[in-house]
Amino acid sequence: MSVTVAIVILNYNGRNYLEQFLPSVMATNYPELEVVVADNGSTDDSVAYIQRVYPSITVLQNTRNDGFAGGYNWALQRVKSDYYILLNSDVEVTCNWVSSIIQLMEADKSIAACQPKILSFKDPASFEYAGAAGGWIDYLGYPFSRGRVFDICEQDLGQYNNTVPIFWATGAAMFVRSSVFHEMKGFDPYFFAHQEEIDLCWRMQIAGYGIMACTDSVVYHMGAGTLPRGGKKVYLNFRNNLIMISKNLPWRELWWKLPYRFLLDALSAWKGLFTGDFYFFTAIVKAHIAFLYWFITRFDRSAKPKPALLSLKGVYAGSVVWKYFFEGKQRFLEIISTKPR
Repeated sequence: MSVTVAIVILNYNGRNYLEQFLPSVMATNYPELEVVVADNGSTDDSVAYIQRVYPSITVLQNTRNDGFAGGYNWALQRVKSDYYILLNSDVEVTCNWVSSIIQLMEADKSIAACQPKILSFKDPASFEYAGAAGGWIDYLGYPFSRGRVFDICEQDLGQYNNTVPIFWATGAAMFVRSSVFHEMKGFDPYFFAHQEEIDLCWRMQIAGYGIMACTDSVVYHMGAGTLPRGGKKVYLNFRNNLIMISKNLPWRELWWKLPYRFLLDALSAWKGLFTGDFYFFTAIVKAHIAFLYWFITRFDRSAKPKPALLSLKGVYAGSVVWKYFFEGKQRFLEIISTKPR
C-alpha cells in the first residue's frame, strides 16, 4: 500500500480561487490521496461551494482567521496522514506532481520537507516569487530563492532542473513529513503569516533534518492570493524575519547581526520615505516596535545552543543585499558564484 498523502488547502474567503484551481488538484494522480480544505473563518460562500461541488473533499471549519501559521497548526492536528502537502488556494498543479517528491522523501527518511518547482501562473516561462526553485538565506538572515532574488524572477531555462538541498521550502506548495511537523510543534503561531515556513525549516535543520527542492515536480502559483502586497505584508515580513533570526541564530552571531539588521532595515525604511512610500516607512517602524515587544516578553533566553548558520544547507556566506543593490547581481547563480561580501 502506498504511503498516505493529504493535500491541505488553507482557505480564507477564497471561493474564486477554489473554483479556478480545485479542478487541477482533484485531477492529481496518486493512489492514497485525501484532499482537505481547512477554512480559516471565511465569511464568503467557500464552504457551501465545496460541499456542493466537491462532496469528496474533507472540509474543516475554524471559527476564526488564525493566519497561515495558526490556521495550519489547527488544521493539521485534525488530519491523519504520512505526509502533508500544504498548498495555497491559488496554485494550479500538474497531474503527476506528487509522486516524484514522495518517492524522494520515502527514499531518505532524514528529509523533513520538500518543494516542487514554482512557476508563475500568469507567466509560465518564469519562476514565481514564492519559492521559485528552492529557498536560500544569506548570512544575515535575508531569504532569497533559486530563480528569485528580491523582486526579480528569472525565466525558467532549465538552469535549476536538479534535486538539491535547500534552506527552506515554500509554504505555497510544501511537502512535509507529518511526524516531523508535529515533532517541531508546527509553525510558530506568533508569525501569523509570512516567513513561518522559513522558521520551521530552520528549526528542522537545527534538529538534523534535511530540506529539499525536487524540480521533477512543477506547479503554477498565482501569487498574493491571500494577503496582497502592502503595508501589512511589509510589516509581517520585517517583524517575522527579526523574530526568526533571534530564535534560531546562536548568541555568538545574534549579538552583532541583530543591530546590523536594524541598521539595514532603517536604511530601507528611510529610502522608502524619501521616495514617497510613507506606508513602507511606517510599516518597518511598526515592525521594529513589535519585534522589540516580542524580544522583551517572549525571547527564550534559556534555549539550547544553536549551530552556526553557515553549517546548515542553503546558506550564502555573504550579503545578498550587497550583491543585489551595490554590485547589480540579480540572478541566483551570479550571487552564489561570486566572492561573498
